[in-house]
Amino acid sequence: MTALGMSRAWLEGRRLLWRQRGALGVALGLMLVNRLAAMVLPASSKFVIDDVIGRRRGGLLLPIAVAAGVAVALEAATAFGLTQVTGLASQRAITELRRGLQARVIRLSVGFFDRSQSGELISRIMVDPEAVRHVVGDGLVQLVSGLLTAALALGVLFYLNWQLTLAVVALVGVFLLGMTRAFGQVYPAFHGVSQLTAEITGRLAEALGGIRVVKTYVAERREEHVFARESHRLFRLFARAVTGVSALTAGSTLFTGVVGVLLLVVGGRAVAAGSMTVGDFVMYVFFVGLLATPIVQVAATVAEVGKAFASLARIHELRELPTEEEEDRRRAPLPSVVGTVDFEDVSYAYVPGQLVLREVRLHAPAGSTTALVGPTGSGKSTICRLLAAFDRPTRGRILIDGVDLATVRRRDYRAHLGVVLQENFLFDGTIADNIRYGAPGASLEHMRAVGRLAHCEEFVERLPDGYATLVGERGIALSGGQRQRVAIARALLADPRILILDEATSNLDSESEALVQDGLRTLRRGRTTFVIAHRLSTVRSADQILVVESGKIVERGGHEELIGRGGRYYLLAQR
Repeated sequence: MTALGMSRAWLEGRRLLWRQRGALGVALGLMLVNRLAAMVLPASSKFVIDDVIGRRRGGLLLPIAVAAGVAVALEAATAFGLTQVTGLASQRAITELRRGLQARVIRLSVGFFDRSQSGELISRIMVDPEAVRHVVGDGLVQLVSGLLTAALALGVLFYLNWQLTLAVVALVGVFLLGMTRAFGQVYPAFHGVSQLTAEITGRLAEALGGIRVVKTYVAERREEHVFARESHRLFRLFARAVTGVSALTAGSTLFTGVVGVLLLVVGGRAVAAGSMTVGDFVMYVFFVGLLATPIVQVAATVAEVGKAFASLARIHELRELPTEEEEDRRRAPLPSVVGTVDFEDVSYAYVPGQLVLREVRLHAPAGSTTALVGPTGSGKSTICRLLAAFDRPTRGRILIDGVDLATVRRRDYRAHLGVVLQENFLFDGTIADNIRYGAPGASLEHMRAVGRLAHCEEFVERLPDGYATLVGERGIALSGGQRQRVAIARALLADPRILILDEATSNLDSESEALVQDGLRTLRRGRTTFVIAHRLSTVRSADQILVVESGKIVERGGHEELIGRGGRYYLLAQR
């Protein structure tokens, strides 16, 4: 699993860097100039010691100082440019990454969202890209700059004393091997930290979203305990990661000390034997520092690297999930819908082997209204879920105007579909924004017209800001009946050919129900409508009524016909 995660991280990292190749090319040029300029000051130490001091050539001091000063100024200027380029490139990469992830996640199937927590997905879209900043920002610059500096320094070190340099290189190799193994231990810990952080975020989002339920059942302490328990789990995971990072830090300190002792012993002997001048030795010490410093810096930032790799792996997992558009790429377009619906022996199982629908057959002519009645859990909502193409039948076919729904693009089909639910979701915006959600280009006059048809005017005209009134998160500023009327207006404005009404009036008082029912009659006119309801007043005007029990249609017919039979519908009507 670790190897798979690392592979995913590498793939995603390569993709991310490739998109920023232009900025990274500029950064590489600036970095090369910066590192060459950084070599001038340590290299000048040899000439100051051996020539200016040793050979008393004082006239060289000013040119050396000027050269070092120019190099330092050039190093500072390129460092500023490098920070600007990489800072903007990293933020651009993170912005594009978030935008791409949001666009992909929002296009995944409804089944994926049924299995996922919204808070966890929010964490993966917002938090994971931020952790990647180290890969495309300072961390990448530090790594490439360090490698470049180490390569240049290594060349100079071999020139000054190749025997001593071989010993230093051997120590570097041992340290890098240890660092690689340590990172292999640190990475899984940070991957677990990222995963658990997303899960905790998901639970927290649920608790805050359902705060009224939490308070109603006095569950604050319970939620506090759950959050504390998961937070402690997160702490323990992070502690494991920190232990690995601490080991790397200690190893880097040990590596630096061993290299220092080696320089004292071997370098001191070389100077005493005359094979190296004092200037050579001082210059050698400077360049060993240039070689070792990047390695130590990488070890010090391994925590950030571990987080970045864990986030890259999780981002890649999301990218690998197929969107509905990708699944439907070879399916046929559906430019228009008349509205005839047929279910041909449709069976469906949420869990393999456990059917919740069994060989459902129905025919709904275009423009007709079909009511689905039956006890809770009988399969009514599953029929509508399949009709909305949120899932595919396990067996059988659903035909729209004679065309198998499984052969057409879901996006094209849903453009002709409208849904009004028992608890309709309103976005945190204005009433007008919510009505125009399915048709954002609709004019104000058109929006007001459907508002009147849905009986929104009765309460909107009493609001100080009218249709510009903010409804709050999930429409909390409106009553249940008002939210339903806004939802009906939204569906009217979208002008669907097939309409699904799922318990649209079950939680309303009699006054609100009368207004909503009138709006629904307007909405149903000329559309193929499927109604799920427990109230007799909602279904008695339907063209056909289907009684669903245990996943099967056990009765069908008109209201008077079914009442006359005295069967299951008659018993439901009596209740």
